[in-house]
Amino acid sequence: MQRFSFSPVAPRAALFFLAAFLASARAVSAQDAAFSQVVLPQARGFALNRADQPIAVERVDARVTIVERAARTTLEVALRNPGARPAEAVFLVPVPDGAVVSEFLFEGNAPAGRAEVLPRAEARRLYDQIVAQIRDPALLEFAGFNLVRSSVFPVPAGGAQRVRLTYEHLLEADGGRVDYFLPRSEALDQSTPWTMTVEVKSARPISMFYSPTHDLETLAKEPGRAFVRSTREAARNPGAFLFSFLLEEDGVSASLLAYPDPEAGGGYFLLMAGLPAAQGGAESPIRREVTVVVDRSGSMAGGKMDQVLAAVRQVLEGLSQGEAFNIVDYASAVESFAPGPVIKDRKQMLRARQYLEGIRPGGGTNIHDALLFALRQQPVPGMLPIVLFLTDGLPTIGRTAEEDIRAAAQLGNEHRRRVFTFGVGSDVNAPLLDRLAEASRARCTYVLEGEDVELKVAQVFKRLYGPVLADPVLEIQDASGAASTRLVRELIPRELPDLFAGDDLVLLGQYTQRAPATFRLSGNFLGQERAFSWTFDFAGESVKNAFVPRLWASRRIAFLIDQIRQAGGAAAGRPRSADADPARDPRFAELIDEILRLSTRFGILTEYTAFLAREGTDLNDWEALHAACNTNIDRRAVYTRSGVAGVNQALNFGQQKGQTILNYGNAFLDENLKRVAFSSVQQVCDRAFFLRGERWVDSRLAGLPRAPEPDEVIEFGSARHRALVDAFIASGRQGVLSLQGEILLPYEGKNLLIRNGVCR
Repeated sequence: MQRFSFSPVAPRAALFFLAAFLASARAVSAQDAAFSQVVLPQARGFALNRADQPIAVERVDARVTIVERAARTTLEVALRNPGARPAEAVFLVPVPDGAVVSEFLFEGNAPAGRAEVLPRAEARRLYDQIVAQIRDPALLEFAGFNLVRSSVFPVPAGGAQRVRLTYEHLLEADGGRVDYFLPRSEALDQSTPWTMTVEVKSARPISMFYSPTHDLETLAKEPGRAFVRSTREAARNPGAFLFSFLLEEDGVSASLLAYPDPEAGGGYFLLMAGLPAAQGGAESPIRREVTVVVDRSGSMAGGKMDQVLAAVRQVLEGLSQGEAFNIVDYASAVESFAPGPVIKDRKQMLRARQYLEGIRPGGGTNIHDALLFALRQQPVPGMLPIVLFLTDGLPTIGRTAEEDIRAAAQLGNEHRRRVFTFGVGSDVNAPLLDRLAEASRARCTYVLEGEDVELKVAQVFKRLYGPVLADPVLEIQDASGAASTRLVRELIPRELPDLFAGDDLVLLGQYTQRAPATFRLSGNFLGQERAFSWTFDFAGESVKNAFVPRLWASRRIAFLIDQIRQAGGAAAGRPRSADADPARDPRFAELIDEILRLSTRFGILTEYTAFLAREGTDLNDWEALHAACNTNIDRRAVYTRSGVAGVNQALNFGQQKGQTILNYGNAFLDENLKRVAFSSVQQVCDRAFFLRGERWVDSRLAGLPRAPEPDEVIEFGSARHRALVDAFIASGRQGVLSLQGEILLPYEGKNLLIRNGVCR
């Protein structure tokens, strides 16, 4: 059997190939009349004969090369025919406007493969023809796109086939931001693994890159080049692959994506900001002052103590000459290497190593006094003050009440030290560690059983290299340049973190009107006070940016839950009572209502609202929903503050409060640290649906006084159905109609029940 070559096609040869092919494109239609299978790698294989088994799409490798704004996309698709007879298949791939095919290849002895780009109208006719034959709505998700259609290629019975398609197109740009879009199905039941690899080359330095759909790992990054790949965990993410990169400006670069929503006034926005690709030297002008606070209580004896001391040594070695440090160790009493931070030099490092060798575990856990000692030290002028605070237990000595420690840290941190907390093991007060970090512009890290303390501390400290923008402050200004509190609201995060080398900022919020707004970001930039301003008019708002309100809602839910979680610090240490329990406090009833409203509206589940996905849950019994949410928050967020079941909440909170990537399956860690996900809540386009029996119910119908009844029933494939498809294509929401089974949704003042075909 002959095999095709994967060698790249030169652009000039590709254009010649395309021109030659388009001249004979009409002949392909007659030749392709005998195909029995349709392969849409973005979704799955479809058998036109119901007696046949559909071809399986086993995996897809997508390689994208972007030079300035020109993108070249190559899809390598592995197929398998589970049937007992050979299958003749065609390849259908939705592509953006302006796409040009430069290569289509497959294995085997058949004639050379060919492919053509069908414009939207012709692609729609082909979709309608196939959908009518197979009675499967899945293809409707791509009905509004141009379409690449290949010639017939064989897939042997019980055998495999590899197909390679390459197309090129010009990307859209908005100022210094360039956006790439690869259409794929949002259906949760499509589990084909995809690997995304993107290489960007630019004459201008690249400030940042961002994907709201897939977690990316950096393979290489230089000022004018970025090479990234989707992580193994993201291989089965559903939905389109979205990728943006931002070109560098003078200092901090920024761009904005907006989604219109009248319910929010104007809508929702995402501001992305990136630092310079290179800071001009090996060392940052902003030096660090680092105090490492080490728990040496009796529970640290053994391997944990050895790992912690190794971590401290690694931190001290990682500081540059001339930066400052101190070591504070605590058990029942608090000791320190020095009364305050000292400047790193050879002599101080020798003394520090000798000091660490003398630390021995034993005694209780005096978190309160150790924390205050670290915070009250006189700071070294001109340095960014950082505390790395490690503990493996609950406070047992001195002031032990959670609210007392939290208040003392707030009042005692007059020098505004950043407190990066580390919970070693599960016997820690997770809400306390979270709040100590959150309130000081820092983060909390948990070291689970069996994990290496030294490695976890090293990973955090590595991210703290090279402070670039410290003490950032964001101000919103109107067209006259005056500060305004009316143009945007509900910003998350409310207080911006410091930005270190390699960091990016993703800020989410609501805009109340379409008037221009200027975002002014100021702070200590590389040792000097500077301000950066960008004016956005939200004119680029689009329903295609549906990920923006989802990310905002997810962060907002995390914030609301944490308000109750933190207020529970006083109640958790006392017997349950209506007076002591914040979950029963009338002031928190509206928070629970807001959590439920956002969870149902956007289809976002947490461990406290997972019951919304259960079959028997009545989405229109708001009183019962409120009671269930209240019970879960009371039992978990208020009264479970330590142990594995406390740490799991902290891990979920940490992920959700800074979420920048869509969580389609609503995955989270349960109280046993097991990953849980759901397929009965589906986010499609800018809508969310809950599965009840064989019916998907639009989230906008939740919370009504009674269960909604359909005002009109629309049969799949009817003239009314086709007209509805056209209307949804016009608004960019055709994916809503691709759900399997019945769909109940509001549309133009009526509740429509669409009886879709069911996938066999």
